Amino acid sequence: MAENAWNLKDPAKVALAYTPDSRWRNRSEFVNGRAEIEAFLTRKWERELDYRLIKEIWAHADDRIAVRFVYECHDTDGNWYRSHGNENWRFDAQGLMAERHASINDVAIQESDRLFRWPSGVRPDDHPGLTELGL
Repeated sequence: MAENAWNLKDPAKVALAYTPDSRWRNRSEFVNGRAEIEAFLTRKWERELDYRLIKEIWAHADDRIAVRFVYECHDTDGNWYRSHGNENWRFDAQGLMAERHASINDVAIQESDRLFRWPSGVRPDDHPGLTELGL
């Protein structure tokens, strides 16, 4: 569900999955609360064009999940990137995400090297995941 929501790129809708006082670390940026999450995602998707994301659960226990992910996007100059990351999530008793800690590394790629080529929106059910793609 998280992957689908992020691939739909609706900052207001995505922010509702987080507690009102949710705390994030995304790379070197610290974000607090839904309003800041929404603003962060708006900025993100304004500069990361043709964004496509795949997430995979790495581990989980009690109220915590570790996820690895890869996304592809390009900037306004047409430079393509594949970003590899890990996230640690903690949920509250209602199932909303209270904390998100993301570490991400960007790799420049050629457009011809893209692996995520589905139409904008949710990844199709028959599209391979990270493990199947060797990522």
